Amino acid sequence: MTEVRARLAELVGFTRREATALVLESQPASGHRRKLVEYASAEGEAIRAFLLLPEGDGPFPAVVAHHQHRRQWHLGKSEVAGITGDRFQHFGPALATRGVAVLAPDSICFEDRRRTGTGTQPREDDWLQHYTETSHGLVRGDLLMGKVLSDAAAAVSALAAVDEVDATRIGTLGHSYGGNTVLFHAALDERLSFACASGAACTYRTKLARGTPIEMAEVIPGILEVADVDELAGLIAPRPLLIVSATEDPYSRDADAVVAGAARSYAALGAGERIRHVRVDGGHALDDERFALVTSWIAARALESQAARETAPSPSSHSDRDKRPHS
Repeated sequence: MTEVRARLAELVGFTRREATALVLESQPASGHRRKLVEYASAEGEAIRAFLLLPEGDGPFPAVVAHHQHRRQWHLGKSEVAGITGDRFQHFGPALATRGVAVLAPDSICFEDRRRTGTGTQPREDDWLQHYTETSHGLVRGDLLMGKVLSDAAAAVSALAAVDEVDATRIGTLGHSYGGNTVLFHAALDERLSFACASGAACTYRTKLARGTPIEMAEVIPGILEVADVDELAGLIAPRPLLIVSATEDPYSRDADAVVAGAARSYAALGAGERIRHVRVDGGHALDDERFALVTSWIAARALESQAARETAPSPSSHSDRDKRPHS
């Protein structure tokens, strides 16, 4: 696993650096506090994020919550923070009110990281900026995924440096584009204590066979020579991992195979019960059931005691896959 992790990090150009969040604005919200913060990427670029803190003094367990794509480049951190957008992406308030600190950053070319300015209004050339970021990176020999993951690592560093956060209990979650980020980042960054990826469990081999579109950050030349998504998820072992998928979601088409492959790595480490798969009827977009599932699971993992987390799992345990009845 260590060798595969190192090869993957080299392939995508993954880097880590220290980061400290500067508070730009702070305001109370319903049942939590919300701060607009800024920290530097590995290249020194300013990244803006919303930091949602539970009421009280802490230190609190925490998560980095990555936003979805949905061809809505004008929405990033503000959707996760519950300010605008899809209510089933409002992970920030749902978790902060349950005692979990949440950092919701903008990914490259989304919301305040668009070259044309800040804000949450769509602009005609939003898609072009994302395409240009990808193509210019390739010309320089850099991958968009490397940028996305190095930014994700900077988010963990910034979150760990917050006084109210317990740096030993930081996890990550995301849906769709955010879920892809979670799988790659958790595989490479062992500082993350737990991870939840929704709408993102589909192997490259199935996407290629079925003609499924591949998001630009996932375009990684030579990736199949290192690891497919099932092997990628296996690199997260033995840390707790929740995979959420849906029957009509093309981006979760072979989620069963992804989990089965990853479960072998978990079982080899005697941590079979730490990987969980929940598959429901439905399409790609989240709904009440999956939103409640994700937030409940994250809260439970985040709030469990550090002593319990460090207890070695039973070698006889096995992977837990929930199968919901089809209606």
